[in-house]
Amino acid sequence: MAGAHAAKKKPAKAETAPRSKKPWIIAGVIVAVLAIGAGAFAVVTATKNSSSQASGASHLPKFAVLDASPSNASTVDSNASIRVALSNPIASSSPMPTITPAIPGSWEKLSATTLEYVQQAPFAPGQAVTVTIPGGSAGMKSVNGAHLVSDVKTSFQVAPLSMTRVQQLLAQLGYLPVTFTPSVPVTTSTVSTADVPGTFSLRWSNLPATLTSQWQPGVNNVVTKGAIMRFEDVHGMKTDGVAGPTVWTALLADAATNKVDPDPYTYVYVSQNIPESLQLWSNGQVVYTSAVNTGVPGATTNVGTFPVYLRYKVTTMSGTNPDGSHYSDPGIPWVSYFSGGDALHGFIRPSYGTPQSDGRVEMPFANAEVVWPQTPIGTLVTVSA
Repeated sequence: MAGAHAAKKKPAKAETAPRSKKPWIIAGVIVAVLAIGAGAFAVVTATKNSSSQASGASHLPKFAVLDASPSNASTVDSNASIRVALSNPIASSSPMPTITPAIPGSWEKLSATTLEYVQQAPFAPGQAVTVTIPGGSAGMKSVNGAHLVSDVKTSFQVAPLSMTRVQQLLAQLGYLPVTFTPSVPVTTSTVSTADVPGTFSLRWSNLPATLTSQWQPGVNNVVTKGAIMRFEDVHGMKTDGVAGPTVWTALLADAATNKVDPDPYTYVYVSQNIPESLQLWSNGQVVYTSAVNTGVPGATTNVGTFPVYLRYKVTTMSGTNPDGSHYSDPGIPWVSYFSGGDALHGFIRPSYGTPQSDGRVEMPFANAEVVWPQTPIGTLVTVSA
């Protein structure tokens, strides 16, 4: 086969490379090219920067709420801090969040991006609170002019006061015959709606058992009811003995400023043992006694312990006698009603110390005048069996 035995061709002889151009010519060309390239780069860069600056006004950095506390749907104490953290520093001209229902106070900056609401009064126990962080063109604004896209809302519930906490506050303010001592001193206890660990103890060691036996922590008893009524009367409220929202708010506010009961703690004990008598207790001491008349058979005085609920310096008393006849007695002085139509009051009788009244507790005018100023609304009156 001719191809198989043919001699191999020798490689072609390499061509001689052409001689280089002069070095100064090459350098000139390179410089020219670089100059043109640099100019083009500068034009492109300037155009890009110009474009970015032109669009910057309509594409500001985002402004958002990073955190809000208390968190949504949470239950908190009345002294819980309300804080809002944002992603960018807040403009000094920015509108602030709103709180519903409104509570006295103001927003303060903890930092360039964090706000805290400084309350001048605590929230009411059991109250639902909504914090609205405004968005849109009229909403919160950062220092670079960005606005929140839309409103951000968070709602939380303030914990209700328990009966134990009501008693703790009443004891702290001097409306009960007991004191309360926290087991661990806490600076927020005065405005807290949460129960505080601690113990109750009698304010005076010689209080009568007819009073102390009716006291029980955590239970809505007559001692607590009387104290609530006394608190309500001091604050010009309806004296129903119920610790509702208005009472809660006032209790917390008074505790925060240590506004205590302006009067001594008083108590009245009426004995129906012959001779019938009355003892007036003030701050753990018997300060006055008087002979009295209680109700006759068929119109007996109610037995038990009751808070004074209505008072008159002078009034007309009317009703029905045990025999069915009616009476109307004008000019009855120094009257403190404690159970239905039963009242402490002055009444002229030839004698005192035996059942003679139509269910009321009668005493001489002069004695009733001494007792009346010391039996404000809420004062407990115990009538023995």
